[in-house]
Amino acid sequence: MSTPFPEGFLWGGAVAANQLEGAYNEDGKGLSTQDVAPQGIKGPITEVPTEDNMKLVGIDFYHRYKEDVKLFAEMGFKVFRTSIAWSRIFPNGDELEPNEQGLQFYDDLFDECHKYGIEPLVTLSHYETPLHLSKQYDGWVNRKLVGFYERYARKVFTRYKDKVKYWLTFNEINSILHEPFMSGGIYTPKDKLSKQDLYQAIHHELVASATAVKIGHEINPQAQIGCMILSMPTYPLTPNPDDVIAAMKSEHMNYFFGDVHARGVYPGYMKRYFREHGIDIHMEPGDAEILKHTVDFISFSYYVSICETGDSSKRTQEGNLIGGAPNPYLKASEWGWQIDPQGLRYVLNMFYDRYQKPLFIVENGLGAKDVLVTGEDGVPTVNDDYRIEYLNDHLVQVGEAIEDGVEVMGYTSWGCIDLVSASTAELSKRYGFIYVDRHDDNTGTLERYRKKSFHWYKDVISTNGQSLQRKGN
Repeated sequence: MSTPFPEGFLWGGAVAANQLEGAYNEDGKGLSTQDVAPQGIKGPITEVPTEDNMKLVGIDFYHRYKEDVKLFAEMGFKVFRTSIAWSRIFPNGDELEPNEQGLQFYDDLFDECHKYGIEPLVTLSHYETPLHLSKQYDGWVNRKLVGFYERYARKVFTRYKDKVKYWLTFNEINSILHEPFMSGGIYTPKDKLSKQDLYQAIHHELVASATAVKIGHEINPQAQIGCMILSMPTYPLTPNPDDVIAAMKSEHMNYFFGDVHARGVYPGYMKRYFREHGIDIHMEPGDAEILKHTVDFISFSYYVSICETGDSSKRTQEGNLIGGAPNPYLKASEWGWQIDPQGLRYVLNMFYDRYQKPLFIVENGLGAKDVLVTGEDGVPTVNDDYRIEYLNDHLVQVGEAIEDGVEVMGYTSWGCIDLVSASTAELSKRYGFIYVDRHDDNTGTLERYRKKSFHWYKDVISTNGQSLQRKGN
């Protein structure tokens, strides 16, 4: 059977620094917003780091990265998506000079990747604003963060210009709408944050992102710099036109971020939204020109689709990550995320039709409670057929989108090695091909074990997707 995946397709896995590195206070690293969020999105923020925060140790990738990169290479990874912890480079975020030990760590990590022919795909800001910038400046609400971010981006682009070809500016940039502290470092409590300040913060991030594209291309014209969006395709709950318009409006709130990144201007539907909500975006001279530095590709995460309805009594938080109404045709994961492989084909087509730019799926995966068992060879493993089925079905739909004519650069499965979950800050919600022996009560040896899915993904990569199982039409 031939495979729709093009030659040179970038197969790999994705992680974030704050969820696996640990070493939160080593080698000059400053505190980040994640160091005071021990319960993830939902829990309260602490004044100082507390022992119950699993991210302080993570899976100790900071000290074990060589072992882990070797395992990624064994699977055949062509690309490894990770992030740089901003507070490793600028501990407070507003210093003039960087922390050399932090810079050296990523030099060593990227060198280790290249040793095995793995291209790093690096996110500049992945849910971990330096805590000082959050507390002192209220995060991205303050225009000064544009300059601090530019200094940081310029430093790492220059330092790693010969080691990193693929960059992302902000992780799931549109998630600031839902999680302003985690996504935008905004210290003002969500229920007290005005729409004016929220959208002004978004404007600052969009200007910073476009500035990074501009200086990244100046430093290395060959660099490929993309944005990263939390994709959540939205279906009307019924054919009722009220539901169709509700779905369209919901989509607009996410498309807005891609539209500015890919087209370089604010879309008309957002100008209407601003007018109707009394929002007046303050643009500095030159902002409109900066925004024209558009991205080379669009990257996104995909976990769930949602339904929208004009009938507010049918809307619920249940069964979905963010709002909407549950889809009666879909089953859900243990954490209530509805599973919709065809939604990935749909969103790939929607993005490509809209932007005509290459797309990169940089997060997709299944969080589940894995059970370690003894394998036939006497070595511990996990029989995670449920994960294999999930990833197989989603990758089949990626193949369908490629057949549709969509240009897809690559696919990095989220949490390719078990790490601390962003939403709940627990390790029992596992995503990886590699099991890490660490548990929510802080016990465990941190030993690594290959799951069944490890060998499955190795086959997928070595056959360039030919080993994927298509189900009956």
